[in-house]
Amino acid sequence: MLQSQDAIETRIEAKFRLDWPGFSLDVDLTLPGRGVTALFGHYGSGKTTLLRCVAGLERAAHGRLEFKGKIWQDEKTWLPTHQRPIGYVFQEASLFAHLDVLGNLRFGLKRSATAQRVGLEQAVELLGIGRLLERKPDTLSGGERQRVGIARALAVGPEILLMDEPLAALDLKRKQEILPYLERLHDELDIPIIYVSHSPDEVARLADHIVVMDEGHVVAHGPLGATLARLDLPIRLGEDVGVVLDATVGCIDSEWHLARVDFAGGSLWTRDRGVAPGKRVRVRVLARDVSLAVTEPEASSIQNILHGCVEAIGDDDHPGLLLVRVQVGASLLVARLTRRSAAQLGIAPGLPVSVQIKSVALME
Repeated sequence: MLQSQDAIETRIEAKFRLDWPGFSLDVDLTLPGRGVTALFGHYGSGKTTLLRCVAGLERAAHGRLEFKGKIWQDEKTWLPTHQRPIGYVFQEASLFAHLDVLGNLRFGLKRSATAQRVGLEQAVELLGIGRLLERKPDTLSGGERQRVGIARALAVGPEILLMDEPLAALDLKRKQEILPYLERLHDELDIPIIYVSHSPDEVARLADHIVVMDEGHVVAHGPLGATLARLDLPIRLGEDVGVVLDATVGCIDSEWHLARVDFAGGSLWTRDRGVAPGKRVRVRVLARDVSLAVTEPEASSIQNILHGCVEAIGDDDHPGLLLVRVQVGASLLVARLTRRSAAQLGIAPGLPVSVQIKSVALME
């Protein structure tokens, strides 16, 4: 595992304000010192600008950045990019065409301390590029080039890894090729990763923490599960409101081609996609696929039935609909009901309910 200098979790304090013609960035955030924080929002919402401020590639007139007790920027201090212990991954790998892969990886080490160079071999192993070291960039696929670019950013032993939509330039096949490697970084790195994306699937698979941005402002942020379960400001991570659950594949039912995934609240059955038992996975449950009953359902085609308690009720986009948050064990689910059905069932906070889930999406 690539180790940060300080094994104790240290948060990132970031406060930036800048004004350009037609756009303003105004953020004040405390980000976790471990795991993946996704900066999520539509194009032009300020995600990349915020990332560049953290990197020192953009200098906000009014800003403060502190990490591990060190000030990188304030009224009196400005640490230039090359002095910040970061790795930066751009949308395009931008490798040197005249160097082979190993030469590209070594290039950034010229300014690195000797103690950090142990990161090179580990980065090669993490990204699975050992067989590519003697090849030139023009012989690599898009996914391979981007894996080399990520390894180059890691090889210098960064204390923060910044990733600016690293899959945006890849087609679907190449994205599917590289996502397992990004999941491995998530599992094995103990440094914070700030990941810019407008892709719901990438955020659902990778993020521990989410920052939702719009027009240069933060509209919501926090742990992924809790933030997606908010009813006061429902976050559409793609096509609909819903939650993401951390789970483990419990067993495979080979007769019916199903897999059971276990989470902190129960178990769900989904289509078997070849994931081995014991492997950690994430599942997405959309509000439109969740229904509630106040009595135990009988003879239903819906096989995923859990038991929980109504925790909160909020408005949906349409005046005839409601969003209902249900506590199921240690997890939260969100259901969409019509106001009429909620009234007929007497849905209210504290009411025990059966939770019927029609469909579960295994993130893979």
